Amino acid sequence: MNPKSIRIADDVADGLAKGQAVVALESSVLAQGLPFPHNVESTRACCEAIRSQGAIPAVTAIIAGTPHVGLSEADIDALIAPENRALKVGPRDFAVAVAQRRYGATTVAGTCALADAVGIRLFATGGIGGVHREADQTFDISQDLQVIAKSRVAVVTAGAKAILDLPRTLEVLETLAVPVIGLCTNRFPAFYVNDSGLSIEHRADSPADAADILRARWDVLDERGGVIFANPIDEAHAADPDLIERAIATALAQAKAQGIAGKAVTPFLLSAVAHETRGESMKANLALLEGNARMAARIAVALAER
Repeated sequence: MNPKSIRIADDVADGLAKGQAVVALESSVLAQGLPFPHNVESTRACCEAIRSQGAIPAVTAIIAGTPHVGLSEADIDALIAPENRALKVGPRDFAVAVAQRRYGATTVAGTCALADAVGIRLFATGGIGGVHREADQTFDISQDLQVIAKSRVAVVTAGAKAILDLPRTLEVLETLAVPVIGLCTNRFPAFYVNDSGLSIEHRADSPADAADILRARWDVLDERGGVIFANPIDEAHAADPDLIERAIATALAQAKAQGIAGKAVTPFLLSAVAHETRGESMKANLALLEGNARMAARIAVALAER
């Protein structure tokens, strides 16, 4: 992507020019992932969590056809306004959104692409996309995985979304040579739950350790691709694993019965799971988003100091 096509907020541009810590945030959670007012409250909480650690937050989106890195309150209001019908955009959708002067809420893949283009190295999200259950029949695999593999961006995430096929998601990440690093853990988290039962080979036990891995990958070895830092949700905020799995099974059956497919699958399933768990999954989602933002800021500060 041509960096000249991107509008960078003044504080973000100033921070990047001075080598300060900057953390990217997606906007799909604003337009598709969470209902109002939780969407706006969560984004504000994440931005404040990043600032509290000495870093600069940068929410990404496409606003009236222009890619943005760093949004104003007015931009956020416009992005979530129903009349603007914001698209859910990854890199494959950017040209359409720009040409048609649309509003676009960035996915993990979209945010990685924009962050990489302007030189932001840390990105905090809730859970990455991945291989969907029954992908052997639907071939539904998120573009997040391939974009992370080719972007010089570290993604701090509470694992992959629990609605996915987590073992196959990890297998694809290995095939794409994306390092998955557990933060103070050797277990892959499962979004609402801090342990999926799957092992992670590598770990970092502090933000400084994480920053050293990034420096080795990008500066010493001059490798191109991204890194995933798996940051488990705090035990106090984690949801009941059995409740979540039952809710996912129900949500998947509903999606299949209603013919939900493509980009609509993930928002539908997350909403259905929230309904089935009577809001417990949403509470966990809000907590892990803020926790990941705080951790990403700590890593970004440690990386900037080096």
